[in-house]
Amino acid sequence: MTHSQGTSIFTVYEAASQEGWVFLMYRAIDSFPRWRSYFYFITLIFFLAWLVKNVFIAVIIETFAEIRVQFQQMWGSRSSTTSTATTQMFHEDAAGGWQLVAVDVNKPQGRAPACLQKMMRSSVFHMFILSMVAVDVIVAASNYYKGENFKRQYDEFYLAEVAFTVLFDLEALLKIWCLGFTGYISSSLHKFELLLVIGTTLHIYPDLYHSQFTYFQVLRVVRLIKISPALEDFVYKIFGPGKKLGSLVVFTASLLIVMSAISLQMFCFVEELDRFTTFPRAFMSMFQILTQEGWVDVMDQTLNAVGHMWAPVVAIYFILYHLFATLILLSLFVAVILDNLELDEDLKKLKQLKQSEANADTKEKLPLRLRIFEKFPNRPQMVKISKLPSDFTVPKIRESFMKQFIDRQQQDTSCLLRRLPSASSSSCDHSKRSAIEENKYIDQKLRKSVFSIRARNLLEKETAINKILRACTRQRMLSGSFEGQPAKERSILSVQHHIRQERRSLRHGSNSQRISRGKSLETLTQDHSNTVRYRNAQREDSEIKMIQEKKEQAEMKRKVQEEELRENHPYFDKPLFIVGREHRFRNFCRVVVRARFNASKTDPVTGAVKNTKYHQLYDLLGLVTYLDWVMIIVTICSCISMMFESPFRRVMHAPTLQIAEYVFVIFMSIELNLKIMADGLFFTPTAVIRDFGGVMDIFIYLVSLIFLCWMPQNVPAKSGAQLLMVLRCLRPLRIFKLVPQMRKVVRELFSGFKEIFLVSILLLTLMLVFASFGVQLFAGKLAKCNDPHIISREDCHGIFRINVSVSKNLNLKLRPGEKKPGFWVPRVWANPRNFNFDNVGNAMLALFEVLSLKGWVEVRDVIIHRVGPIHGIYIHVFVFLGCMIGLTLFVGVVIANFNENKGTALLTVDQRRWEDLKSRLKIAQPLHLPPRPDNDGFRAKMYDITQHPFFKRTIAVLVLAQSVLLSVKWDAADPVTVPLATMSVVFTFIFVLEVTMKIIAMSPSGFWQSRRNRYDLLVTSLGVIWVILHFALLNAYTYMMGACVIVFRFFSICGKHVTLKMLLLTVVVSMYKSFFIIVGMFLLLLCYAFAGVVLFGTVKYGENINRHANFSSAGKAITVLFRIVTGEDWNKIMHDCMVQPPFCTPDNSTYWKTDCGNYAGALMYFCSFYVIIAYIMLNLLVAIIVENFSLFYSTEEDQLLSYNDLRHFQIIWNMVDDKREGVIPTFRVKFLLRLLRGRLEVDLDKDKLLFKHMCYEMERLHNGGDVTFHDVLSMLSYRSVDIRKSLQLEELLAREQLEYTIEEEVAKQTIRMWLKKCLKRIRAKQQQSCSIIHSLRESQQQELSRFLNPPSIETTQPSEDMNAINQDNSAQPETSSQQQLLSPTLSDRGGYRQDSGDAGKPQRKFGQWRLPSAPKPISHSVSSVNLRFGGRSTVKSVACKMNPMSDAASCGSEVKKWWTRQLTVESDESGEDLLDI
Repeated sequence: MTHSQGTSIFTVYEAASQEGWVFLMYRAIDSFPRWRSYFYFITLIFFLAWLVKNVFIAVIIETFAEIRVQFQQMWGSRSSTTSTATTQMFHEDAAGGWQLVAVDVNKPQGRAPACLQKMMRSSVFHMFILSMVAVDVIVAASNYYKGENFKRQYDEFYLAEVAFTVLFDLEALLKIWCLGFTGYISSSLHKFELLLVIGTTLHIYPDLYHSQFTYFQVLRVVRLIKISPALEDFVYKIFGPGKKLGSLVVFTASLLIVMSAISLQMFCFVEELDRFTTFPRAFMSMFQILTQEGWVDVMDQTLNAVGHMWAPVVAIYFILYHLFATLILLSLFVAVILDNLELDEDLKKLKQLKQSEANADTKEKLPLRLRIFEKFPNRPQMVKISKLPSDFTVPKIRESFMKQFIDRQQQDTSCLLRRLPSASSSSCDHSKRSAIEENKYIDQKLRKSVFSIRARNLLEKETAINKILRACTRQRMLSGSFEGQPAKERSILSVQHHIRQERRSLRHGSNSQRISRGKSLETLTQDHSNTVRYRNAQREDSEIKMIQEKKEQAEMKRKVQEEELRENHPYFDKPLFIVGREHRFRNFCRVVVRARFNASKTDPVTGAVKNTKYHQLYDLLGLVTYLDWVMIIVTICSCISMMFESPFRRVMHAPTLQIAEYVFVIFMSIELNLKIMADGLFFTPTAVIRDFGGVMDIFIYLVSLIFLCWMPQNVPAKSGAQLLMVLRCLRPLRIFKLVPQMRKVVRELFSGFKEIFLVSILLLTLMLVFASFGVQLFAGKLAKCNDPHIISREDCHGIFRINVSVSKNLNLKLRPGEKKPGFWVPRVWANPRNFNFDNVGNAMLALFEVLSLKGWVEVRDVIIHRVGPIHGIYIHVFVFLGCMIGLTLFVGVVIANFNENKGTALLTVDQRRWEDLKSRLKIAQPLHLPPRPDNDGFRAKMYDITQHPFFKRTIAVLVLAQSVLLSVKWDAADPVTVPLATMSVVFTFIFVLEVTMKIIAMSPSGFWQSRRNRYDLLVTSLGVIWVILHFALLNAYTYMMGACVIVFRFFSICGKHVTLKMLLLTVVVSMYKSFFIIVGMFLLLLCYAFAGVVLFGTVKYGENINRHANFSSAGKAITVLFRIVTGEDWNKIMHDCMVQPPFCTPDNSTYWKTDCGNYAGALMYFCSFYVIIAYIMLNLLVAIIVENFSLFYSTEEDQLLSYNDLRHFQIIWNMVDDKREGVIPTFRVKFLLRLLRGRLEVDLDKDKLLFKHMCYEMERLHNGGDVTFHDVLSMLSYRSVDIRKSLQLEELLAREQLEYTIEEEVAKQTIRMWLKKCLKRIRAKQQQSCSIIHSLRESQQQELSRFLNPPSIETTQPSEDMNAINQDNSAQPETSSQQQLLSPTLSDRGGYRQDSGDAGKPQRKFGQWRLPSAPKPISHSVSSVNLRFGGRSTVKSVACKMNPMSDAASCGSEVKKWWTRQLTVESDESGEDLLDI
């Protein structure tokens, strides 16, 4: 089977195509251990057939979506279902309102009276015709084969067909009379009806009855699509834009014709090969390869016929054709269907808004099980107030009324206790929180007015801050700080920041200043359009907020209703109407039921959640409650116990198996009792039976309890006891209810049930059309005598001898006169074993099997052989429609529903890119590459060598070279194996050297940081162990271990190439995301396996039920069902399980003593399993792979952040995070942002405000705590996209509110810092002024003392002290000039009045005092007395000596006034300089 590399690849490809793989596995089971064969082939099918193969579908879908725009003109744009011949006009209805009505303005009127035209247009006439079509379909489906001697031409079915044909002919004539012939044929639907009328009229002619014209009769069923508007709209959506689908059908037909002609020319001369002798045979063979049914047989027969020389070339030819036809052509059909289901961008946005509004329409009414209490009179619970000193009787008061005062008193007490610095603060806070939680709904109502006031205040603040920010931006742009710098490309962060700032300015209507500055008309028009656009966006935001408020109000009303019921009805929210609401036992049950593992540790200072080392394990433990974990374990143990059950080891007769049954029932009883006591059974808000999951739990429990109490000893076949055992097999479904993610899978499976149901109706309609036609043509014609020598039915009697062949390839050498082994059998005239067309039911079953592309070749050969070659077209047309359109339609609808459930179906292109970016960033990790050693020593050289691209490429080539060694089988007896193993040992030592060099270069701790390095170390260690064992033992096991090590080494090459790495990531992430889908598929498979053991465990062996494939145990049943999932002859296994007497031995006492099957049970069992698993669950895997492929394989143009940007950020993070912990302190974020370059660069000169916003966002994320790699990356991603285009509505509102809060806080922080600097300068000036005043006071005291003791005034020369001061002033001219400016002379009144002028005015600029350019000099008069006043020269007249006290007082008051004016000088700064610091 796999003796060489080429044969092995050929065999693996055959198995991956899911055609004939199971027979290869059975042969391997006979030759090797069973576990090895199962593991190899099941993993091969899972990875190659289910994961890697579906990547091709993802590639075609993404490629088709990219090139769709180029073919838009050829295919046309998507349009609605309204006909192009109609127009919409306003029409007044009966109520006086106006509505849009589609009116056909080009439709001519016929000559019929108005009453007939009105009748023809009425809905009654339309429904009558459709009901007649339905009756005709039912009558045609009731036809069946009555025998050879029955006269078929004039039976009741023929008469009914004549009557219906006349009726529909009259309908067509009436429409032509009313609409006119031109108006009638203008509609496509009327053309189709006219074609049916002509065809069915010819069909009722006796000579043409039951001929090819029967197609027109059965095609009437297509008219029933008009009954359902949803079905009509769905059909139009799929088949309406017929150019794409029609072009693809024409391309497929052309490909088949061309390949058939090529194959005919290549193989028509080959002897002993009849598949390509004529063009029809060649066409059928190539079509068979296209459908994958039996394509391996076609290829094998051709390879055997052409010989060994040309066999490889022929194999490559067929494989390439099969690869293109099955992986590319069929994927194109899926891509076209998905594109037809796609919506326009504008419709997506509208649907998003409508969907948000629909989600906001929360039901204000409570569920019916709770509203039932409203039917009863109110009985509020009353309390009696006692111990009151009064003479009159005190009435009872509502308990809720009294609780208000109690709660208010507790709240007041807590407020009082909160002021005390005691240790009971925590308890007070707890009581306060409980009071607030109980009255939170009333508080919300009271806060509405406060919220409205706050909203207005926030709006005013936002307007003022935006005005300041715009002024600051304008001032910075007009300043000269940016001049002289070279023009530099702005980063995406800067571009998006300026876009948001401009939007905010436009949205708040602040562009009036810019408009008034002489702009051109075009600029004004553009600004006006931008303003209108952004105001529309603001109106859209208000609508979204209104929807959210509506949702909150609806939820509040629900809760208010619930509170009213709780107050007025004492039995409300009482489990079983017995246990009180706040009873201790109920509280205990609540604690037990809701106990959950919680390992999330929060920082007491910052409140951030700390990441633990084993957080993934802790998250898994906290997935469900402790009680649910116990029940999951008990359920799994019970399922394991059921695995050991079989028809020969039954639970009724095996005490060891009964133990698990008792344990399950006891534990589930305890669980349900606890949950019912905690949450109630049905009439409580959180009842156990509140959804389908609760009903399933109760059903499984009752079935298990009944079975355990009954424990029947004899179970007859097809009895109630056997049905009870089958229902018991639903026990694994309990895990769907216990695990939240499994419930999500169920919701995803059934939420798109509408579209899946519509597709099922279309396929059933297609099957009904072909089944009715098959009954008309093939009923009774497929029967044949089992003796191949008998042709007529009259001669088919007696017995004949049939030879027995052990194998097809075994030729026994017989002696002369010896016959082959055989036995005698009776002759029987019968239909084929697995199908017939004698009635519509059997025909539908046969076509359903054909629709799965299994067994259709056998149906084709039988029809051609027994009816005629021309009738082979029938089955080919059905297979083409069912395969190319039907099955791909299932795939497309499941993918579309998956995207809709994920919320991605209505996303625009930008929103889809944003979601892909977020998913890509979640997967991104910091580089686990240690930095290069500082010195240039040995480690640094090793580091340079190991990181060189040539070194990495060399290692990759060596890995490939070692993998080539496996192209020859390693057999211990073959002498070639020893040299190959020796070469592998050499490669292993090279890889050991590689690992050693990396450890030296990076250090052991640095080497261990990378997961890829860990994997390389593991594989290298295994290689070293293999080398030791190989030279020690040298046997077959060591050779097998060496081959496994080489295979493990080969997987390491995937991480060395970008494309291979992306492919590997796609597969790995798809497996991770589809884990619960795979688990759900396995649970369904397990339920069907348990039921199969009960139903078909003792069925006799047949064509496909044999020693390998049977239902004798649960393990074998699982392998058979896995085979059915791949579609490998599932229909033949079903027919083997339908065996009935006389072909089996019945037994009415017990089912395990009979070897008969169950016809109805097998039909429901196999068909339901194949539809659920093969058509729905497997297509969910396709949807996940398509999603992940678009995530990893988006082009650089489609990415918001490219791989180069992410790589650059990883490198910068690696530089900042020197400890390689994945977190950095908040203050290091500033250094990280400054180090970024390229598209993520932040220019501090141009975008200083953006830099502040980003830093503050990181600070407030964890209240100043450490930030992670993904925190910073997420912040950069939000800042680098246009949130208006990329974010969805709710996320957009939350992000805009966050960014506004950040801008407000940063503005406040900036203003606060500016004020602090101003206050600091003022305080410095105050300190300086204090020193000046102190010196002034001292000088004044000195002058007064001198004035009271006057010196001699005759001299005109300055004193020695004055000379000294003048010398000091000359030595310090700058200081004297400042002093002169701050204190002018009292005698210089002009200079004093210049205090408010420009010359001597003290000015401020950016918080600094500005000095005048030319200070006045000090004048000395020889005719006056120079006085000392605070260290300054003053001149006083002689009158000063006459009134010294008044002059001193006046001088002091003038100095005081001057200094007051100095301190209260108003700055002429504008608001533009407020933030420019």
